[in-house]
Amino acid sequence: MDNIIVAIFAALLGIVVGAAINALSDDLPHRKPISLPHYPNGAPRSQLAWSGLLAFLTSQREGPSIRLTPEEEKNLSLEEIADLEFDTRLGWRHPLVEISMAAFYAFLVFYAPNPERLIIWMIYLAILMLITVIDLEHRLILFVVIVPSVLLALIINALFPDQTPEGGNRPYQEYIIGGIVGGSVFFLMYLGGGMFVDVMAAARGRQISEVAFGFGDVMLAILCGIMIGWRSMIFAMFITVFAGAAGAILYMASRLLLRQRYTMYTALPYGPYIVLGTVMMMVFINEFRDWMR
Repeated sequence: MDNIIVAIFAALLGIVVGAAINALSDDLPHRKPISLPHYPNGAPRSQLAWSGLLAFLTSQREGPSIRLTPEEEKNLSLEEIADLEFDTRLGWRHPLVEISMAAFYAFLVFYAPNPERLIIWMIYLAILMLITVIDLEHRLILFVVIVPSVLLALIINALFPDQTPEGGNRPYQEYIIGGIVGGSVFFLMYLGGGMFVDVMAAARGRQISEVAFGFGDVMLAILCGIMIGWRSMIFAMFITVFAGAAGAILYMASRLLLRQRYTMYTALPYGPYIVLGTVMMMVFINEFRDWMR
């Protein structure tokens, strides 16, 4: 009964955190100052619509359009003017992120070994969700998110190390090595992806603008390695590779089923698969150890 009550409060917290993730995802990729929740054209939302979920439930998904003066129009492109005047509707991402965070936080209540680890997992999950949303929408992994998150993970692991199966604290260097292992492996994949693109461009006789692997994925792997340590990161990388392959196959199959054209060398965001492997090893590490035995 106590866990159910805590899970309810965790779910409510998840909605609030999800709203914050949405607000950051709206501003950070466009290099805008962080502001209060607003509609896509920048029009402010009412106090009742601060949450995407509440905005949908109270029929405030549609915001007001912004009419610009001739002076204001001079400093903007035609696309920016069109966005400000017509892009007034909140996307489904806003309520979905908040509902997902509520479900994840409630779920963690039943899986966290102690309240301390529950709070840490909640912090990590919020960071990883923010990175995932921005990567899916913009194919960007922002250093302004990664660098502070790395520093935060280093501080958390120094003050609140995870416990080993034997009951002792996990050595701090295991997290440092985790970042090195994750970053090194994905840096090699980054170099290999660049070489592959160069070879295929030379074979086809024309430039390929898409990249197989971005450097942001390398930075994300460093962050994830620091979060979970090198032992867990090794298996998280296996999960990432297989999940990424499965995702690519499903993407191509869906294009065929919908009779849509598939363009060769289409870049797919890889960050969500790194996040998936990391979260699975972070939350289900004990089940994985039992399975390995």
